[in-house]
Amino acid sequence: MVELVVGNQFVSSSTSSVIMILMMKMIVVMSGYGFGVANGVSMNYYVMSCPMADLIVQNTVNRALRADPTLAAALIRLHFHDCFVQGCDASILIDSTKDNTAEKDSPANLSVRGYELIDEVKEELEQQCPGVVSCADIVAMAARDAVFFAGGPVYDIPKGRKDGRISKIEETIQLPFPSMNASELIRIFGQHGLNAHDMVALSGAHTLGVARCSSFKRRLSEVDPTLDSNFAKTLSKTCSEGDTAEQPFDATQNHFDNVYFNGLVRRNGVLTSDQTLYASPRTKPIVNAYAFNQAMFFLDFQQAITKMGLLDLKQGSQGEVRASCRTIN
Repeated sequence: MVELVVGNQFVSSSTSSVIMILMMKMIVVMSGYGFGVANGVSMNYYVMSCPMADLIVQNTVNRALRADPTLAAALIRLHFHDCFVQGCDASILIDSTKDNTAEKDSPANLSVRGYELIDEVKEELEQQCPGVVSCADIVAMAARDAVFFAGGPVYDIPKGRKDGRISKIEETIQLPFPSMNASELIRIFGQHGLNAHDMVALSGAHTLGVARCSSFKRRLSEVDPTLDSNFAKTLSKTCSEGDTAEQPFDATQNHFDNVYFNGLVRRNGVLTSDQTLYASPRTKPIVNAYAFNQAMFFLDFQQAITKMGLLDLKQGSQGEVRASCRTIN
C-alpha cells in the first residue's frame, strides 16, 4: 500500500506521482466537489439558522456508535437506500399507514437499521432549532460521521436537502440486488448519474457490516468459479445456522479500510455483487487499485458518496422539513 507521508519524512520518487494525483483529488474534495451552491444546497446552509447542527449530529451519532459500533454500517446503508429511491429525501424513514405501504417495509429494507438513532438526532435538533434541519440532511450527516468514526476519511457535505412526501414500497425495485453482475450494477448506478468508478468506490462501504445468508446462499448451490473454495466452506458453515445467519463482508467488519477489496482479489467476496467487481474486466483494475492503495479508495469514496448524496433533491414546494422523520407534515 502506498502511504501519504506527513511531516518531514522522505518520500521516494516512485511514489511522488501517486501523491500528486491524490493531492489534486483532495483539493477537489475539500472544495466541496463542485457542489457548493448547486441545487439549493451549500456547505454553510445552517450557519445562521442552526450553527450547532453538525456538532449535535456528530455528538449524538458518536455516542450511539460507542455503544454499538455495528451501527456505522447501518447508517451508511440507510443513506444509500434512501438516495437510490426517490432521491435523498428521507423517504425511507416514513412509516407505513393503513392506506400506504412505505419503503421501509419492502423486503429489500427489512434488515435496514438506524431509525431510532435518526429519531434521537432529530429530537435534539428540534430542541435547539425547531423546524430547521431536515431529516434528509440528518441521514446524510449521520452517514458521514459514521464513516469517520469507523476509521474512514473525514469529509464535509453540502446541506439544505428537503424531506419528501412520498414513500412507496414499489419504488424500492430501484435498489441493486445482491445477485447482480458488474454490467447490471454499472447500468443501475448509471441511471442515477454514477459511473463505474463511483459504483466500485461506494461498494467499498461493504468494508463495514455483514450480509445475511439469504442474500448469498444461492452462490453455494452450484460451483461458482469466482468463489474461493475454502471461503465457500466458510459461507456454507454460516448458512448452516439459517437464512438470518450473518457473515462479515471482510475480516475488519467495524473498521473502514480497504480490506474488503483485498478480499475480492482473493475471491473472498461474500455477495455475487461483491465478487463480480473483480471478475469483470471493466471494474477489476479499480478493485486492484483500491486493494493496493487505501488512500486512493478513501478519496474516491468521499467524492462518490458526496455525489450520491445529491441525487434528485427536493426543492421548494416539492419538499418540506418534517417535524417528525416518520411522518409527513
